[in-house]
Amino acid sequence: MRFDSEYSMTIGGAAVAGTLDLGVINPATGEVFAQAPVCTPAQLDEAVSAARTAYARWRHVPVSERQAMLCRLGDALLDHAEDFARLFTKEQGRPIAGARVEVEAAGNWIKAVSRMEPPVHVLEDSLQRFVETRYVPLGVVCAIAPWNFPLTLAVWKIAPALLAGNTMVLKPSPFTPLCTLKMGELFGEILPAGVLNVICGNDDLGPLMTAHPGFAKIAFTGSTETGKKVMETAARDLKRVTLELGGNDAAIVMPDVDLDQVAQKIFFGAFFNSAQICIATKRLYVHASIYDALRDRLAALAGSTRMGDGSEQGVVLGPVQNKRQYERVLALINDARANGLKLIQGSAPAGEGYFVPVTIVDNPPETSRVVREEAFGPVLPMLKFDSIDEVVARANDCEFGLAGAVWSGDENIALEIARRLETGTVWINQNLQVRADAPFAGHKQSGFGVENGLEGLLEYMVPQVVNVARG
Repeated sequence: MRFDSEYSMTIGGAAVAGTLDLGVINPATGEVFAQAPVCTPAQLDEAVSAARTAYARWRHVPVSERQAMLCRLGDALLDHAEDFARLFTKEQGRPIAGARVEVEAAGNWIKAVSRMEPPVHVLEDSLQRFVETRYVPLGVVCAIAPWNFPLTLAVWKIAPALLAGNTMVLKPSPFTPLCTLKMGELFGEILPAGVLNVICGNDDLGPLMTAHPGFAKIAFTGSTETGKKVMETAARDLKRVTLELGGNDAAIVMPDVDLDQVAQKIFFGAFFNSAQICIATKRLYVHASIYDALRDRLAALAGSTRMGDGSEQGVVLGPVQNKRQYERVLALINDARANGLKLIQGSAPAGEGYFVPVTIVDNPPETSRVVREEAFGPVLPMLKFDSIDEVVARANDCEFGLAGAVWSGDENIALEIARRLETGTVWINQNLQVRADAPFAGHKQSGFGVENGLEGLLEYMVPQVVNVARG
């Protein structure tokens, strides 16, 4: 399999070109380096039709065989990890080591999901009757993945959907289509034709997909604003939806932490992938007694952590992935500067790439834009607090509720705080840890439905109760 060849969609097991091309930009240079196909409405219909045809057979394939096939998909990704990582860095911008981590994590994630199995619950088995609840697939799934973790968040949808017996049409972000197109090509060598179809297009393709009557479910990861539109469209014909949306995640640092041990962990919990992570720390609440000491340590890390083109050796942080997000992050920084807030910044390369220096905003007002809005870029407000009740109230005063973190030397106190946070995931003395066997769900406007774990698998299925009369 070649990674320097032309890129094509996978529809019904065949490589399909688009009638138009989409320029893919390397965010480290701002220049187009490859062309991706643009799916037409007619090709979307073909992809849905291919998935529906494949579904008639795939749903009856024994679970054990589907598990084995998923395991092969995971191995295939791992076998091509280096090629995927190089391409990933070009289109997404993340340095090569971090790109390799994502590819390997995606391969291992599929293998972990392949070990799951939909349950069957026997409610009664008596002389009078037999009653069981089993779970059956929904049909054809529409999956839309974002640009910040293009492989991981596609796999979060592919693996459980296919294991459950569904088929899929997957669309990557127009900013990062190439690895996903290659993954579709690779997986097409293993899966029966039509089980996984990968198409590509501009922003107008997503609404065509979510409105398409051939889908039984939509699995979407992206902004809350777009998620609301997806849910509204899905309601027209009662499609099931799973929406993993925005977050403005708070971390709380108690005064009893060992700052030398946790400073770097807190830094990368906020800035890994140049902070383009829905579950990254985006509001850092620090007890007033240690605020200055932690701020100074984070400032030193901001100054010493190298930012640049991810293909260069020694680079740790890459660019913001696309120009639209780059301009949005700069607007938040400029607003903070215009309002007289104190900024502590690292350095960033000059030139045409979408580089934003690591920026720490020193104790801004709670009402400032940089606190109230999700930056989704390397901007972190640090805020002082004095009491647990105060900081929990401030952390929860947010329309989002995706994830949060508590840093403390006292596990009991940390657990008490964690259980009061209104988020789907809370970490204690760590960050950014997710598991294939643990449910991932957002509270408030951070999402609808569940990904991962058995709960996430069952999002791609519907219960069927079978009653048998006896005697």
